[in-house]
Amino acid sequence: MNFKILAYEDTPLGLLCLRRREILSQPGTLVTEVTLNHEFLMSSYLTASEKALSVLGLERVQASGSDEKLRVLVGGLGLGYTAASALDSTTVNHVEVVEFLPQVIGWLEDGLVPLADRLNADERLTVTHGDIYERLSRPGSQDFDLIAIDVDHSPEDVLGEQSQGFYSCEGLERAKLHLTRGGVLGVWSYAESSPLLTNMKEVFETVTVEKVTVMNDLIREEQTDWLFFGVN
Repeated sequence: MNFKILAYEDTPLGLLCLRRREILSQPGTLVTEVTLNHEFLMSSYLTASEKALSVLGLERVQASGSDEKLRVLVGGLGLGYTAASALDSTTVNHVEVVEFLPQVIGWLEDGLVPLADRLNADERLTVTHGDIYERLSRPGSQDFDLIAIDVDHSPEDVLGEQSQGFYSCEGLERAKLHLTRGGVLGVWSYAESSPLLTNMKEVFETVTVEKVTVMNDLIREEQTDWLFFGVN
């Protein structure tokens, strides 16, 4: 098997495809990929930045002095690497993932994604069908120690209208209300975003940006993603 379509479905965001293929230059190496409207969205081949969103976010929570069992909210299930990395921490008591597309939740439930067995077996994980941006626009009650957002390509390159207003100062202020004192908001982006950085500095006491650079052997080029963290 060199190439297999695992799911091909119409969604409110467009045609969504889950596929598995063997890397021809690395025989025996299988990767799972997601495309949206025939454009590449994510892959199980390079996951460093998705994992780092949780790992670095939790490090900042712990550095702020929290010694309680932590609660994490993840915006976007994807292939599950951000949620799984949060669950890797023994300090985490519960992870809730809010996913906009029920088809993606179905992939996890049906065991189609690489981390399905592990995630489905972890009782600390809850996956909710919904809009993370709408959820964070509601009145907050300081429920979460880390909120990790990995939905859009970048604040300037969004998947849909759902995120409209989230990256503004007003949107970030509303999201902040869902964080505990010392809690952290983390946002993933494939591009550096000066407007987001400016707005986060207006809202949060401490803001840092992390570059995650890896070598993409498939195209023989370095690839950099950007992680933005604001500490409440």
